[in-house]
Amino acid sequence: MKAEAAGADRRLPHERRIVADSGDRVAWLRARSQGITATDAAKLASPASVRGAVWEKRHGTRFGGSAYTDHGRAREPEIAKWVLREHGIAGSTLLFHAETERRHLATPDGLRVDAGGRLELCEIKTTSKPWRAIPRNYLRQVWWQQYVLGAERTLVVWERHEDFVPVGDPECRWVDRDDDQIAVLVGLAGQLLAALGSGR
Repeated sequence: MKAEAAGADRRLPHERRIVADSGDRVAWLRARSQGITATDAAKLASPASVRGAVWEKRHGTRFGGSAYTDHGRAREPEIAKWVLREHGIAGSTLLFHAETERRHLATPDGLRVDAGGRLELCEIKTTSKPWRAIPRNYLRQVWWQQYVLGAERTLVVWERHEDFVPVGDPECRWVDRDDDQIAVLVGLAGQLLAALGSGR
């Protein structure tokens, strides 16, 4: 029995916190609906934004996708191949929960453990406009994923397109973990969960 338990413990810490796989979309969506995801966290900019997030969690959103989101979904596997080839980060479809709060959830687009044992993530985006800097809502998404997974940094990769035709190779930038920003997001997520629990 002890040997079996020891064998189970060979998984890395984040691997013990897998909730679902987006390959099973029904189970993945059901699991996501039970907590606060990185997509939710991206919108948590202030206490006022919590009210909007509460409404969306309760009633859903009318947004069913667009030509831009369809393009992003179609391009993501191709961009992921570029990330693996150029940076050695494999794609991921797994949903994880945070170590201390099972309702804090994230599905990074890619992850790897470096030679020093540090977890690194990847987040893939497409855009019709050039970026001088990574948009703030995407940074919040990245910091939330780092918190949930326990990662040290994230490679944000974006591919620009004109009329949905990719322009050149993807661009990328590393974003380091920011515990101050993470603390703000965790606090706002706590307000969101409290409001949902109280029925406010």
